[in-house]
Amino acid sequence: MKYVDYYKVLGLERNATEADIKKAYRGLAHKYHPDVSKEPDAENKFKEVAEAYATLKDPEKREAYDNLGRHQPGDDFVPPNQWQQNFNESSADFSDVDLSDLLKAFAEAQREGAANYARRPRHGETFEFTMPITLEQIYNGAETEISVAVPDYDSQGLLHRVPKTFRIRVPKGAADGQRLRLAGKGGQGMNGGQPGDLFVTMKVQPHRLYQVDGNDLTIEVPLAPWEAVLGATVEIPTLGGEVALTIPPGTVAGRKMRLAKRGLPGSGNVQGDLYAIITIEVPKSVTEREKTLYTDLAAASAGFDPRRQRFAGGQS
Repeated sequence: MKYVDYYKVLGLERNATEADIKKAYRGLAHKYHPDVSKEPDAENKFKEVAEAYATLKDPEKREAYDNLGRHQPGDDFVPPNQWQQNFNESSADFSDVDLSDLLKAFAEAQREGAANYARRPRHGETFEFTMPITLEQIYNGAETEISVAVPDYDSQGLLHRVPKTFRIRVPKGAADGQRLRLAGKGGQGMNGGQPGDLFVTMKVQPHRLYQVDGNDLTIEVPLAPWEAVLGATVEIPTLGGEVALTIPPGTVAGRKMRLAKRGLPGSGNVQGDLYAIITIEVPKSVTEREKTLYTDLAAASAGFDPRRQRFAGGQS
């Protein structure tokens, strides 16, 4: 088992008060919350902070944790003999037990007595995890498999991480942050206890082409200079397949063109729109013939000065 210094995680001394613990947690939880933090590896740090707080805010868990003694963070260690005796297993294998899970099981055993703890029916744990989803899955609806390691009780009442695979249906029109409940798919109950539930929070992943605004999508559409001047019909990708977009002559960079009902589906038969934002790209290198043609075009268009009206009147 790996030792975690929960006081160090929260930036506290071991004589910290309950108020100190709560204050440290609030500050770090806000700093590393995945929805707002720009810190590297924020999600893992947020989980470490939450785990440390869950232990130190509970007087019984904190006492049990302090009784483990002091170790270097990340050190392998085996709980003291009295812990093993509490579970009637002097040679228990703790190699795949998380420290937080062990503390939780120990605290409950201390409260209710090891014998009662081992025999009474126990409702299975309820778990939550985040599942990444794509815009394509939202657009069409999909089924996907996800593998997670969830804590599960062994015969001694200890929690061990057990790998499980779940098949989950992503509903069409799913929203970022939407939660799905999988009844009875959480931790296994003990001694006839009911299994817990599993909650899945969906997290929309960034897309290489589209920006998301509710049910609407935005995509940049680059044009060649002559397409912008003369007009053109260009194929652009949508989540439902390619569509033809008509570019009027004289289209300028930054123009926003709406493709109705080409965005994301939502609840109540709502369908968002797709907005094409025009950009104009110029060749980064030209052949001698192209250079000659551009020179001739510049001469033929000498009457066009895009800066004349903008800069007219000089500085004010």
